[in-house]
Amino acid sequence: MACASCSTKDGQPKGCKNNGTCGTDSCNKLTVFDWLSNMSLPNGEKPFNWVEVRYKNGRKEYYHNTENLTLSIGDVVATQAKAGHDIGMVTLMGELVRVQMKRKNISENLEEGLKIYRKASQKDIDIWSAARDKEEPMKVKARQFAIDLKLQMKISDIEFQGDASKATFYYTAEERVDFRELIKVFAREFRTRIEMKQVGFRQEAARLGGIGSCGRELCCSTWLTDFRSVSTSAARYQQLSLNPQKLAGQCGKLKCCLNYELDTYLDALKSFPKTDIKLQTEKGTAVCQKTDIFKGHMWYAYEGEWMNWHKITTSQANEIIELNKKKEKVVSLEEYALEVIEEAKTEFENVVGQDSLTRFDNPKRSNKRKNNRRKGSQANKKETTGSNNSRKNNSNKNSLNKSSSSKNKPNKNNSNKNNRNKNSRKKPQNNSKNAAK
Repeated sequence: MACASCSTKDGQPKGCKNNGTCGTDSCNKLTVFDWLSNMSLPNGEKPFNWVEVRYKNGRKEYYHNTENLTLSIGDVVATQAKAGHDIGMVTLMGELVRVQMKRKNISENLEEGLKIYRKASQKDIDIWSAARDKEEPMKVKARQFAIDLKLQMKISDIEFQGDASKATFYYTAEERVDFRELIKVFAREFRTRIEMKQVGFRQEAARLGGIGSCGRELCCSTWLTDFRSVSTSAARYQQLSLNPQKLAGQCGKLKCCLNYELDTYLDALKSFPKTDIKLQTEKGTAVCQKTDIFKGHMWYAYEGEWMNWHKITTSQANEIIELNKKKEKVVSLEEYALEVIEEAKTEFENVVGQDSLTRFDNPKRSNKRKNNRRKGSQANKKETTGSNNSRKNNSNKNSLNKSSSSKNKPNKNNSNKNNRNKNSRKKPQNNSKNAAK
């Protein structure tokens, strides 16, 4: 079994693949944890013979187990309906069912209560699953029929009865809608009994479910059962910006969570003077500009000096107001503003020991530093080798220069030899001349 989004077919859900037991509990909306399940009843006490059964989108009903069936949470049962029977899942048993019925003002009268017929057979489950598969295409056609008849309504969901003998259409509308012609069209097209049920916008969001701006599932679809009216004054008391996009939920109405902390804010504001009361001083009249509910501070500015704000406490503001009622004026707000001392931030000591609580929060050192160090060492090696090579080259150059200079210098021995050779070459010429003579 699973929710409608899982699209269960042949026992294998296609969506969350958790067989109706999602980790976020979205398949089982408004589930009650049975904390008495592991406790036995006192001697002589009989177990409470009423059972809580859940249907599509968190709809729950309470039935009397007249047949004394051995049921457990998760069993699929066939229950009594106005006409025919319905198919649901057991979600709660025992004494907690008595508590839930008392909280919802449901009487335990056996004559008025509905009954559980039997555990659902495979045939019952097949008929029920086949009817559930028809709901989505029927919803698309039903919306188109409502648009063609120009009815100011929105069909949000369709729920078939377990025996597929009746279909309940849930719709929302701002005003009263005459849908008699629409029912005739539905009966002619879908060939089943039709029931129209109007729900509010909050109930529609609770049935459909979703994720809120806080990142969690909607309160109305998980645990919230009573919908109280929410007004914009709740946002004003909490000093929230009156932005309808931020204050409105998925239902288009103000968020239910605006009422959660409203009582705490109202208790805190009892010690604050009204913001429209002006403070009379000898320097001038001061007007309230801002309040801090958490710290109990108020900011005032003199008329004509709107840029200069003076911060005082609520007790000081009440003291000035009491003096003004006695037709007395204080000198200025600066005298009171100087007395406001900022609270020092408390620094917590490490009592755990050497181990730091945030030791796992530090990111791991990347290998870039090691690579940079390696590159730096390699560059240094290259520089050293380059300097050594340059020294060798310089030494070789010096040796070459020395050799070249030594070659260029005239050698005395060589010069003498050359002179001798010249003389030896000249002598035969002289001899030939003498011979000719």
